Amino acid sequence: MSYKQGRYSKLIKPVIRLIDLIILNGAVFLFPINLSNHYLFVCYISVSWVIIAVRNNFYEVYRHTRIIQVTRLLVNQLVFFTFILYAYMGFFKQPHIGRVALAKYLLFTIILIFLFKFITFYFFKKFRSVLQGNQRDVIVIGENTKIRQLIQTFKNQPDFGLRFRAQFCSNDKDFSLKKCFKYVVENNIDEIFVSVSELSNKEMNLLINFADNNLRTLKFIPDNKDIFSKRLQYEYYDFTPILSLRKIAVHEPLNAFVKRALDVIVSSIATVFLLSWLTPLIALLIRLESKGPIFFKQKRHGLDGHEFGCLKFRSMAVNKITDDLHVKKNDMRVTKIGRFIRKTSIDELPQFYNVLLGHMSVVGPRPHMTSLSEVYSKKANKYMVRHNVKPGITGLAQVSGCRGEVETDFDIINRTKYDIFYIENWSFLLDINIILQTIVNVFQGEDKAY
Repeated sequence: MSYKQGRYSKLIKPVIRLIDLIILNGAVFLFPINLSNHYLFVCYISVSWVIIAVRNNFYEVYRHTRIIQVTRLLVNQLVFFTFILYAYMGFFKQPHIGRVALAKYLLFTIILIFLFKFITFYFFKKFRSVLQGNQRDVIVIGENTKIRQLIQTFKNQPDFGLRFRAQFCSNDKDFSLKKCFKYVVENNIDEIFVSVSELSNKEMNLLINFADNNLRTLKFIPDNKDIFSKRLQYEYYDFTPILSLRKIAVHEPLNAFVKRALDVIVSSIATVFLLSWLTPLIALLIRLESKGPIFFKQKRHGLDGHEFGCLKFRSMAVNKITDDLHVKKNDMRVTKIGRFIRKTSIDELPQFYNVLLGHMSVVGPRPHMTSLSEVYSKKANKYMVRHNVKPGITGLAQVSGCRGEVETDFDIINRTKYDIFYIENWSFLLDINIILQTIVNVFQGEDKAY
């Protein structure tokens, strides 16, 4: 489940990971372990720690996570790391390593990491409860024992950082989902908790569509309704069970690590072996034909609907309507060299820099101009679901023939279906297949590439 993050929230986990690695590597030089190759040992323990952490979800600690769960994560992580650490001697044939010094190193790092984990855990609880930092506004829909219990949890445990704003009772005469939706939008509500037993299937579908189209987190207080027979994410808020509707594959720690690794590898190869020599050549051709910048930067919507500057080689003469008017067939704004680089998709190559910076992924839903996203969201149901993942240089929709100008409503509806299918059925092999198919399409040429 992806959680809506504050401005700096996304930096918390990377910083915590970095500090753990500093502890692991820094402590090596405090004990006479008698290593024959310090660099090999440091690389070994760092890579091993990261792999074990991803496998054990070691850094997946949320505001509602209990202390017993944190303890279990620590024990699992450190037990596996202990085995891997002592395996180093046999794997790399290091009989001269000081076993007592290695044991002291292990004990020292375990104590430090235990302390750091608990200190940060309690610090963020205090930060949310005392300083009211990193708060999320929530509403609940329903009126029963579990709902009352959940509301009490929100009020009694401010360290969750979930600020209860309103309750909508489905039994009230003036109750309507439209009022709920209006309240959510006007008050910028982040999460909606609903008791599924109190809404009809039709109302539930309306609520799901609203949450998808407006990028709100929707969570359910479960019962035995058949409508939720598929596998959902199960969590506890204190003693209240909660179900989260959409579980996105690329948000799982291991999958996110694999996908990011693929992004970095592919974009690094493209940058070093392609853009390094192609950029000066394309720059020269662009400047010979028309005045203006070599690169074109356009605001587009990315992960969670946040705007970012999408890079391209400039393929049009400088004009004032670039951000308002999508390129059409035989567009007079496109230059001669522009037609060539658009036809061959060379104009998209600078987006590998966006991938390296973390704004985009190699594979994902194509980002649209900010001026068009609002238009498309009204034409294609669940269009905003596309923003649950990073946008891509290429995507399933593009290799399936859905690229170029959006001429009819059917075009964007069809693309959205492909994008949602990709999000809900992501796999590493699917990404590889899309990348290979994109390369084939570049050499074959595409009718709608203009």
